[in-house]
Parts: sequence; C-alpha cells; structure tokens
Amino acid sequence: MEQIIMCEVDSCKFNREGSRCGAEKIFVGAHKGHADSSDETDCKTFEHV
Repeated sequence: MEQIIMCEVDSCKFNREGSRCGAEKIFVGAHKGHADSSDETDCKTFEHV
C-alpha cells in the first residue's frame, strides 16, 4: 500500500508538488529520549535544497 507523507518545508530537497515528501524513507526522531507531543519530534530526513 502506498503511503502519502505530507511536508510543508519548502527548503527541503524532498518537498514535491502538493506538499508531498518525495524521500524514499523517512526518519523521525525526538528532541529527547521520549516525546509526548509532535512539538518534541523532528524529521531527520530533511536535507536543505
């Protein structure tokens, strides 16, 4: 099943038309060892254009 990953980061090289992420794999990490909300997470796949 195809998954659609949405991304609003225009400065990421994986950002595609329609705010879709074009990366082959996505790695999301936490600011600390344990996240309690999305505010405490980051996309580690990000690469600047």
